[in-house]
Amino acid sequence: MALLLAAALAATLPLGAGAAVKITERSKQKQAAEAQRADLRQKLDNLKRDISQTETEKDNASDALADSEAAVSKATRSLRDLSAEQKQTEAKLAKLAKQHDELSKTVVRQQNQLADLLRQQYVAGNEDRIKLLLSGDNPNRINRDLQYLGYVSQAQARLLESLRANLAAVEANQTEAQDAKDDLDEIAQEQRDQKNLLEKEKAKRATLLTQLSSKLASQRKEAGNIQRDDQRLSGLVDKLAQLIEAQKKTEAAAREKLRQQQLAQAQAKAQAQAARERERQRLLEQQRAAQAGKPPVAASSPTGPTPAGPKVPNPDAIDDDQPPPVAAPATPAPAPLARNELTPEADSAYGKPFESLRGQLRLPVRGDVMARFGSKRGDGPSWKGLFIRTPEGSEVKAVAAGRVVFSDWLRGFGNLIIVDHGNQYMTIYGNNQALLKRPGDAVKAGDVIASAGNSGGNEQSGLYFEIRHQGRAFDPLGWVTTR
Repeated sequence: MALLLAAALAATLPLGAGAAVKITERSKQKQAAEAQRADLRQKLDNLKRDISQTETEKDNASDALADSEAAVSKATRSLRDLSAEQKQTEAKLAKLAKQHDELSKTVVRQQNQLADLLRQQYVAGNEDRIKLLLSGDNPNRINRDLQYLGYVSQAQARLLESLRANLAAVEANQTEAQDAKDDLDEIAQEQRDQKNLLEKEKAKRATLLTQLSSKLASQRKEAGNIQRDDQRLSGLVDKLAQLIEAQKKTEAAAREKLRQQQLAQAQAKAQAQAARERERQRLLEQQRAAQAGKPPVAASSPTGPTPAGPKVPNPDAIDDDQPPPVAAPATPAPAPLARNELTPEADSAYGKPFESLRGQLRLPVRGDVMARFGSKRGDGPSWKGLFIRTPEGSEVKAVAAGRVVFSDWLRGFGNLIIVDHGNQYMTIYGNNQALLKRPGDAVKAGDVIASAGNSGGNEQSGLYFEIRHQGRAFDPLGWVTTR
């Protein structure tokens, strides 16, 4: 009988019931994340247009590479994100498999216990309470047997309920496992698509480089081009700083408004609680006065005392001698940080202040420093940062904690990423092959944010690196450790 019951319950388990739902949910989550970044991306696109609209130069060879280099960066970042998602999903699948084994063992054990209980009840003659009461046996024995039957019934009910819960957990586990497998299939397909796209874009870029090589070489040597590139980057940094400051003011105003609203709500709640407590005390005084034969105490009003007749005590009032504590207004928590914000509410959110890290930073990539801050660039202006020669694809790491405020292609610097470290300190990483972080992403010191390359028409593979404070560049080597 128990086995039949367990089999009937187990037969209700559908396999893979939620697979399609999970795929749809995953797609929705990706679309929601993209929509969340859209506003920030629009602001940054507007900044780029503002910087470029004053330029009369149209025929720049590196511009022909812009779309291809940006596509290579995007495909590389997508592959990296998919690889991380695949590892997380595989770990989740392994965890679900372990849970499934444990649940299956529990279900089998509970089925056996239920079978033993039913068997024992059957062997005992399956006596019910009515038979025992009418048996005419010793009342003490009848009472003992009735209690025993009650215990058995309770044990059976608990066991059945636990068995049902575990069978439902097995069903949920199987559904979730199937969803995870479907996720892996979807991720694998996306990886294949992105790899094909990456290979096509790399081939396209190689063809363009071959066609434009002589033109790129001549334009790299033109002092006017170098100066315009430097002005373009400086303009971008200045506008980003303005945007960050404006956003900080907006966020501070919104937080203050929320704080005032929460404070007003807390005060209103405290006042209402105090009024209820006064009313409770008045009712208690009325009751005591009625018992002592004294006239009842009238409720006070803002316009003065008003005579009050007999009043029926509030049945919902608290009827003890200990009044409930009046809650003090709670200090409201600051508004939560939106995911696509450019900067946290305070510079301390980055950890240590950036200015305290002088002499402790590490260069963002391993390689040879080929150009130093202040050295001349042919007939053009001096270098405002470092060029570190390193193989294509080398990991570029954030030198300190901060938030990405720009991650896009910019003429003269290729795939460029800028990290804000608070207090108007920024680090700049240019000529990357791929940008692995998006605007709004928080990073820690040592996080991989890009891979080195030669985008933007650079002749050597490497990384261009700057540190700026209040828009002014200074020598990064004075901030890095030699250890």
